[in-house]
Amino acid sequence: MELRDYLRVLRKRWFLVLGAALLGVGIAAVTSLLITPKYQASTLSFVSVQNGGTVQEFAQGTTYAQNIIKSFTDAITSPRVLDAVVNDPDLHLDETASQLALDVSASATLNTVNMQISVTRTDPVEAANIANAITASFREQASILTEPSTGEASPVVVTILTPAEVPQEPISPNTRLYLSLGLLIGLIVGLAVAILIEVLDTRIRGEANVRQITDAPILGGIAFDKLAPKRPLIVQSEPNSPRAEAFRSLRTNLQFLDVEGGPRSFVVTSSVPSEGKSTTSANLAIVMAQSGARVLLIDGDLRSPSVADLFGIEGGVGLTDVLIGRARLSDVTQAWGLRNLSLLPAGAMPPNPSELLGSQAMVNLLRHVEKEYDVVLIDGPPLLPVTDSALLSKQVRGALLIVAAGRTHRGQVHGSVEALQNVGAHVAGVVLTMLPTRGPDAYGYGRYGYGAYGYGYGYGRTAQAGFSQIISPAESPGRRQSSAVPPSGPARTTAQARQESV
Repeated sequence: MELRDYLRVLRKRWFLVLGAALLGVGIAAVTSLLITPKYQASTLSFVSVQNGGTVQEFAQGTTYAQNIIKSFTDAITSPRVLDAVVNDPDLHLDETASQLALDVSASATLNTVNMQISVTRTDPVEAANIANAITASFREQASILTEPSTGEASPVVVTILTPAEVPQEPISPNTRLYLSLGLLIGLIVGLAVAILIEVLDTRIRGEANVRQITDAPILGGIAFDKLAPKRPLIVQSEPNSPRAEAFRSLRTNLQFLDVEGGPRSFVVTSSVPSEGKSTTSANLAIVMAQSGARVLLIDGDLRSPSVADLFGIEGGVGLTDVLIGRARLSDVTQAWGLRNLSLLPAGAMPPNPSELLGSQAMVNLLRHVEKEYDVVLIDGPPLLPVTDSALLSKQVRGALLIVAAGRTHRGQVHGSVEALQNVGAHVAGVVLTMLPTRGPDAYGYGRYGYGAYGYGYGYGRTAQAGFSQIISPAESPGRRQSSAVPPSGPARTTAQARQESV
């Protein structure tokens, strides 16, 4: 991961990092409250050697004191010094010398004759009294331990420079230190968990994830809309909305797939259900028809058809009836809204969808409609549950793979691409749906070309001009219908629409 990836994770999961930091501070605060405060009192003593008055003798005495003071620091915690303190009736200590030694420490400053004696207790007054008592006991024992064998007085003198005072602040717990460590550890743990979640999250988030799986072009992105189930045909109900412009941008980008010519027939499919393939195919069919192209939308999902419900047309008779020879194509194809948009519903649900879609009758039907229409879109079923869309994709120009951001996993997209490749089908392009509009993973419409073409109907007219240029010049202009015809009245069959236009 690069630095920008870490920053994106931090921006995306800041609440997790913040929560871990607050939790760390909370644990540190509780720990500080639960720990019994301890106070430390200390005395500072000066160890000197009394001898002759010459400078040389004074230097020798100082050197001797520096050497012997190292032994004194060990003697401080010995029973010889602490027994007198434990037995002091004024202190009321109910412990042994070895137990008291655990709370006592002594140290000597390097290259000096200064020695510090410290006592740590839960009672600050008791700590100061014990420190002074130990220092007094040490002074007595130092003289005894350094007495010459001749019986003369000891030359070593311990002078108390600073007696112990009652401490006002505890040395433990160090609340500020605990809180700082809790905050630091919380931030580290929170960031580590956020990165781990990001690494383990295999869901598609955006273009970068798709490009790791396939080299197919990314044709567009449709933002998430919680009201999409109530207004699926957004290009018809709210033509000036940014989401409608996204479908027009998708239409424009789809034009570039026609550089080499050939039939413009595509299967719109996805990896798993509920990725927005039917909504995408329906809106794409409408905006293509608005550009002046003759469009046929076929409901190829014979297991769970939805085109009839989306457009509000009769779906009892349709594709299956044509494939089994029970009806003619012109009789079951219905014109909707614009006269150049035709719909072929799924019809009755057959017991053998895969066999029907992979039959020679389906191939013949596709070759026929590719000659009759400028664009043929097939709303196919998901790729992973069934093989229907893979079979259909082999017979058309390619598959438009719909990928729902934040829902579809990388393994599912990889499996879909492999399913198409295994049958020799071509992934014509990828369309990202349900893209977030806020947060670090948000994608603006301008990212997919919306910002470059303006807003509203002006964009549609620009795209219409560009789209009309790629229609074969051999086709008669009179066969195209104007996109200005409003979608009013009930659905009509193609035969009825042709009669009306005569």
